[in-house]
This record gives sequence, structure tokens and C-alpha cells, in this order.
Amino acid sequence: MTTRPEWEARDQAGSEETAELFRTIGRMVKAARERAGMSQKELGERVGYSEEQISSIERGRRTPQPEFLIAVDELLGCGGLLAVAAEDVQRAKARRRVRHPEWFRDYARLEAEAVELHYFANQAVPGLFQTEPYARAVFASRQPFFDEETIEQRVAARLDRQGLLTKWPPPTVSAIIQESVLQQRFGGLGVQRGQLERLLQMSRLRHVEIRIMPTVSEDHAGMGGPFTLLEIKARPRMAYLEVQQVNRLISDPEDVRVLAAKYGSIRGQAHTTRESLCLLEKMLGDL
Repeated sequence: MTTRPEWEARDQAGSEETAELFRTIGRMVKAARERAGMSQKELGERVGYSEEQISSIERGRRTPQPEFLIAVDELLGCGGLLAVAAEDVQRAKARRRVRHPEWFRDYARLEAEAVELHYFANQAVPGLFQTEPYARAVFASRQPFFDEETIEQRVAARLDRQGLLTKWPPPTVSAIIQESVLQQRFGGLGVQRGQLERLLQMSRLRHVEIRIMPTVSEDHAGMGGPFTLLEIKARPRMAYLEVQQVNRLISDPEDVRVLAAKYGSIRGQAHTTRESLCLLEKMLGDL
């Protein structure tokens, strides 16, 4: 009879323990919010999170970042209870094995170290900006199909990466998104609406710049597909490509230079940040 390796059993037990910790903290956040008479949307606006993110934390579906717990503790007058829980989260995160697929782990490690991240996206919203329902729709639509357990693991890993946007100091992040990506009702109207709301919220953060590449543009330097540029302290700039289940980290200086030049051209062809914000608001109002 085949038995489960000891390390795998320990890993599963640790994951279950961590999941229960996050569910307990989520219930604490919910109780504190309701005691203060705040809606999820109101709390999110006060701490820089979306309504959907607050909902995910309260349900234990999203990792409650220590910075978030400390901010909520102060805002809702929790007397240090959530601040103490933040220390438990730090320890749990250190123990937990993030379940990225093996081929993605090198990129995820570099992304976590980056001081600047620049995305060009013409197929889907960049992962760091995706809502939970949008991310689930992305993984559920993959062919060959993922089973439900794999979908949940991939969604959880993607949401965990988004802690980059709320850590301190945060990386400088810019994204240029093809307008047609935002017009597509991926996952349904409700998912599209939530994703647009999330992008609006992110676009108002000081360290985040979001631009939209208009569909009617007559010039487009990004026809070769999506890519990411990474700036890491004391290391040369790198790039990352992922398309049709093929991925590649690029470190060759000339190849990276070409992609950086393309990004500069695309940025110049896209709407300004203010124009992009207005367009996002219009798209949301039209739904």
C-alpha cells in the first residue's frame, strides 16, 4: 500500500491549521466591523481595500496581511487583538508553502523582491489586480481543464501574491491594459463589474499607475503579446513572458532592452492615467 510521505502529511496538516487561523481572524474582523456599524465597502475604503477583498478576508479565503490587521485594529478600536493576530499571520506565512506551480516559482520569487513591476496586458487583467471571482474564472476556463482543488490552489496563490501591493514599502507598479480586455464580460457581468471597481481602487493608490490602451488606436507596439518588466535592487532588469502555457524569464540585456523600449512606446500610445481613470468610471457606469 502506498503511504503519503511524512513531509507531505506535515505540509497538509500545516495548511489546514493555517486555513483555520485565517478563518478565525476573518470572523474577528467581521465582528469588529459589524460592532462599528460599518459595511464591507466602508471598511475597505478606509483601509485601501475593495469590498470583495474585505469579504474574502472575513470568509477566510484571503490571507489577512499584517498591515491590514494593524490598520483595522486601530480604526475599529480592537484594543490590540488584531495586532496580536498579525504576529500569528506572519508566523503562519513563514511556515506555509505557497502552492505556485513549479514552473512559476522562480518568477514569483523575483516578483516578491521587485522594487518596480511593469505589466503590459492584452489578454487578461494582470494577476496582481485580479479579484477573486475574476481569478477563479481565469483558472476555470483553462483548457485542458483544472480540477476544483487545483483551481482553488491557484486562486489562493494568486491572491496571496497581491500582498505585494499593501506591504511597506510597496513596489512601484504600472500596468497598461488593452481596452478590449476590460470590455470582455469574463466570468459574467457581476465579475466584470467587480473587476472594474478593483481597478478603479488600485488606480487611486500613489504607487500604482494604470493606463488603458484604446481599441481604436491606429498605432500599437504591443502586438507581440503580454509581458512583464521587473526591477530588483542590485540586479539587472529582467522580463517575463507567459502565453499559451509557455513561460520564460528573460535576463539577456539586449532582449530586456527591446521589451523595455516597447513598453515605453506602448505607454506613449495609451491613454494618460487621468483619461484611463475617466474611462474606467465610464465603463463601470455603462454596465
